[in-house]
Amino acid sequence: MSTAIEPYYDLGTYHRQVDSPEPEAQVWFDRGMVWAYAFNHEEAVHCFERALALDPELAIARWGIAYAVGPNYNKAWEAFDPVDLATSLDRARAELARAGTARASTVERALIDALAVRFPTDDPQDTEALAAGHDAYADAMARVAAEHPGDIDVAALAADALLNVTAWALWDSATGDPAPGSRVLEATRILGDALTTPAGRAHPGVLHLYLHACEMSAHPEDALPAADLLRGLVPDAGHLQHMPSHIDVLCGDYRASIVANQAAVRADRRFVQREGPLNFYSLYRAHDLHFVVYSAMFEGQSRVALDAADELSGQLTPELLAIESPPMADWLEAFVPLRVHVLVRFGRWDELIATALPEDPRLYCTTTATIHYGRGVAHAAKGQLAQAYAEREALAAAYAGIPETRYLFNNTSRDILAIAVAMLDGEISYREGHFDEAFAHLRTAIALDDALPYDEPWGWMQPTRHAYGALLLEQGRVEEAAAAYAADLGLDDTLRRSCQHPGNVWSLHGYHECLQRLGRDAEATIIGRQLDLARARTDVPVNASCACRLGAVTSEEDCCR
Repeated sequence: MSTAIEPYYDLGTYHRQVDSPEPEAQVWFDRGMVWAYAFNHEEAVHCFERALALDPELAIARWGIAYAVGPNYNKAWEAFDPVDLATSLDRARAELARAGTARASTVERALIDALAVRFPTDDPQDTEALAAGHDAYADAMARVAAEHPGDIDVAALAADALLNVTAWALWDSATGDPAPGSRVLEATRILGDALTTPAGRAHPGVLHLYLHACEMSAHPEDALPAADLLRGLVPDAGHLQHMPSHIDVLCGDYRASIVANQAAVRADRRFVQREGPLNFYSLYRAHDLHFVVYSAMFEGQSRVALDAADELSGQLTPELLAIESPPMADWLEAFVPLRVHVLVRFGRWDELIATALPEDPRLYCTTTATIHYGRGVAHAAKGQLAQAYAEREALAAAYAGIPETRYLFNNTSRDILAIAVAMLDGEISYREGHFDEAFAHLRTAIALDDALPYDEPWGWMQPTRHAYGALLLEQGRVEEAAAAYAADLGLDDTLRRSCQHPGNVWSLHGYHECLQRLGRDAEATIIGRQLDLARARTDVPVNASCACRLGAVTSEEDCCR
């Protein structure tokens, strides 16, 4: 998608023909559609505005603005702050009103009319009407899709409307059935039909949405072919470069997940160079680096994880977090302390203890609490129990100051850090020699971890069973440890699919040791082959599923050989 007008991003080959006497308006409309499918809604609005500047009667461009400023899969109405909600609602209704008298084809008019029901009121406080509009829009788009079965954009937009009825709650992960009220089966049918066509297999919106439709399901691997089609399809759309990793990580392909997100980060850097960092897309840039950290931790790649964590925290400046509408601190501050989780993962105890607290603990409240957790674990691991208790008290105080509005994507900071509290309690009790009490705390942490609402990456960065299994093994409770590792690896049906971590090197190590100690030699041979492959890519020795196991880390030099 190139033009001689001015340099722009490489957005691939997407095209939807519109009726405009201005060729450049067509170019900008196509760009707006790609950005909308890529969830960069601010840039989509910018492109649609450029199209309208060239062709003010292009009704579908006004539809595009209304679509882009409204709710989406990652930003439901409830996530809009009051100023953002009022402004967006007013803009959408105004653009749709003007689109009603502008030039449009039959299918474009159907899209405009359907979208209008999404914004049934001009009162931003009428939440009941807005919720009703959400469902009505899904109904309207399902009808448009039925009336225009060969239109791939209509299929993508209809599926989007249906998925948004219960965004991020598409499936009951315990049963594998659709969640209450979910219309995911309708959406996947529409998307599946589209994917039988060449146009559908090359469509960024269809592919993107199909990954979301499958990731929470009992069989995320069904989306691997679509994930592969999306890789590199839109080179400069960071979020689309990233999206295959949602499936990769669930299928245990942590290397592919790292590679996908590194491609996304490179695209994000190009976007920041042109547009600057003070925009809502900063959330998506944070998400891509977050995913690098998460995937690299599973693969035992300490340097990759630390570099990504440092790049991410460097982006989240006080200037960015101080933006009040949208409230960037609530959206982004919880990403800042990811380095703490990396240091815990790799047993970098002295670095954890030396980690400084932020100068503004109120703004960086999640960060402050997470640092106290990490320092507490480090002191406990080193047998420094007085200092560990002091950090435990500081964690409790910091936790009390975290507002309910502070999130890490789908989970509140408070829900995530409740796991930290239980984990630290378990580590301290264990070092005191109170083993039953310690394991009770760790089981509490496991229960809290398992109960988190679905998110990818998961809300808690290191599976709680890794510490539990390591310490069980240290106490000779091998059968219990084996059960913990088998569940984490997804070798039985103990856990819902989204809580499993297939093929991760840490649980493979623990499970392999359990099988050897239990005399289950044939199974140990099979798992040992998998462990050898997983361990080949690590940049640290993997001596246990968690560095908290005594003797698992011999020195901090060994942690990053």
